[in-house]
Amino acid sequence: MSSLSICVKSLRRFPRTKLRRQKVLTCIVRCKMHAAMLDDEKITDFEAVQVESSSLAWLHKAAPAFPVDGSKVTIIHEPSEFYSTLLEKCKTAKTRITLASLYLGTGKLETELVKTIKQTVESNNGNVEVNILLDYMRGSRGKMNSKEILRPLLEGKYGHCCRVFLYHTPRLRGFLKALIPDRFNELIGLQHMKLYLFDDTLIISGANLSNDYFKNRQDRYFMLEDCKELCDFYCSLVEKVSEFSFQLESDGSTRFSDKISSHPFESPDEEFTEEASDRIRNLFQAEINKRSELYKAEIPRTDTWVFPLVQMGQLNIRHDSEITRRILERAPTGATLRLATGYFNLTTEFRTAILNSCRADCHLLTAHPEANGFFDAKGIAGGIPAAYTKIEESFFKMCEKMSQSDRIQLWEFAKPGWTYHAKGLWYSMPNEQKPSFTLIGSPNFGYRSVERDLETQIAVMTRNEKLQESLKKEYERLFDSAKPVTQRTFSQRDRVPPAWVRMVVLFFRYYF
Repeated sequence: MSSLSICVKSLRRFPRTKLRRQKVLTCIVRCKMHAAMLDDEKITDFEAVQVESSSLAWLHKAAPAFPVDGSKVTIIHEPSEFYSTLLEKCKTAKTRITLASLYLGTGKLETELVKTIKQTVESNNGNVEVNILLDYMRGSRGKMNSKEILRPLLEGKYGHCCRVFLYHTPRLRGFLKALIPDRFNELIGLQHMKLYLFDDTLIISGANLSNDYFKNRQDRYFMLEDCKELCDFYCSLVEKVSEFSFQLESDGSTRFSDKISSHPFESPDEEFTEEASDRIRNLFQAEINKRSELYKAEIPRTDTWVFPLVQMGQLNIRHDSEITRRILERAPTGATLRLATGYFNLTTEFRTAILNSCRADCHLLTAHPEANGFFDAKGIAGGIPAAYTKIEESFFKMCEKMSQSDRIQLWEFAKPGWTYHAKGLWYSMPNEQKPSFTLIGSPNFGYRSVERDLETQIAVMTRNEKLQESLKKEYERLFDSAKPVTQRTFSQRDRVPPAWVRMVVLFFRYYF
């Protein structure tokens, strides 16, 4: 697919956005430059890298490329270890703490985390800068919410060292904002990035900052140490999103940023979207240009490359989904792809890529209904696990119809007392047992991730043997708690979705 066709495709996918001819032309020029990152042009002298992931060499033109020492990448396995690591990194931070999550819980563990951050700022005499980015609607839900838990950071002598931002989607406005209950307004779109940054250490995950994610909700967690430039980039990304978000005040009120002229739900949708997306695109393109000039000098001594990917469909930015689709489409015979998602709802593009273009063996891991976070929930939410079962069954039947069952296998994670939230991809090249490539972050391969939420993940390409072994152990631990899906799976009485759930899937599949 050419750069221009990618550009036109991106424009067509938002028919509701009404742009004047001049704006369209401007957008085409901008998107054409952006789409050039996905050109098929070979990268000069890249053969010198000699990594197993040579078929993914085009990533150096598609995303910022950060060289990382593979021995400084640690894969965390347990939620409790994730929490203890967060606490320890908060205690030892000397210059900066940046956190981006959907929300912060209100329990004892979350309170202790906030207390630790405050103590660190005070013990360093205000020399630690704290920035926290959450979703506005999710962070404001209920009387005791994320805003209330975080208010102590904004009080006292060093309150000015801490800033809390709340992103509000431009799509929740007017009668939708007035009518949709708090529990369901997140269907419209939200801030979903999960970044936990301390000085020059980055922890990237799909996990939120709340009790279940610290105890018995299985996710993935990568810690990258001594990666200043990568941390600088992600701090800049959070800062850019903060520029078009609300800021929390010490009295619990919020005020919208004065760094942008438009408003997420008072200004016209396209006006805010254009102004906000320009800031992200400019940051990203500047970093790509900078990295393209620097990466050749790092080739001889680098065993691992990290590529940040960003998806903000509500702002017309589809970087991550285009790259993910291309990875799936180009996986060759003999390779093995292992995909994981807590919520199985592949987009049409990803489904087509796996079924029609991909030649690799594929293992898709998702949650068993009892491991779904909505299992036994009250009201309509209680039907969500059954809805995912229906979607999963449709894909299973599609594999059978297209004679792809020998190449594609579905798995369901089930561990007593646990829920499942892990997502990402492990890629083993032809004739290789260990993965040399992975995707890790917040996207779920579904419609929400692609069209509605702010997402980010990193692509990690490595020839470090210890890191490859760690990747292998990571997916083995997850699949060890999973069982293969068969036709018999969907014939069990407790797996047959009620009629109303089937109707919900038919009409609302694109919202989850």
